[in-house]
Amino acid sequence: MMFMGLRCVVGVLLFLLGWPMGVWAQQHGHQQMMTPRVPADKLEEARALNSPLPESSDIVEKGKAIYEGKGTCINCHGANGRGDGPGAANLNPPPRVFRSHGFWMHRSEGEIFWVIKHGSPGTAMIPFGGLLTDEEIWTVMQYERSFAGGPGGGRGGPHHGRGGRHGGPGMRHE
Repeated sequence: MMFMGLRCVVGVLLFLLGWPMGVWAQQHGHQQMMTPRVPADKLEEARALNSPLPESSDIVEKGKAIYEGKGTCINCHGANGRGDGPGAANLNPPPRVFRSHGFWMHRSEGEIFWVIKHGSPGTAMIPFGGLLTDEEIWTVMQYERSFAGGPGGGRGGPHHGRGGRHGGPGMRHE
């Protein structure tokens, strides 16, 4: 009971001090990082997928155009990949935070591709397979990875064909 009262007081103080929504979204996104978004019966299929695209700054730039335009990713995931876009405020669970190395390290790029293409049940992530081609999805993923620190900002994941748990340097994830 006392703990609940303390949480309320802390919450009110943070609100009054103007704690930025972006900080909340980023921290809450970290808490959700380990939750898979691919249905269990589709995980093997998703993890078998690998990007056919080479890493390049040209592809990252094309991905940025898709992220900010046709793909509308910016609306929920935000301009800086923090999960704090204008459409994110009331989403539960919140959008994924692409700036987190942990996000990329705990899933394969195939899992991320699968979620973008097919959506994620129980979340606001709708399927984009009818709007974006497979190549556009892989392209936007290179841009999203760049939020975590460069073109290879975390590619591989535990089940990625080019890295993974035993893959050593150059690992990437969803």
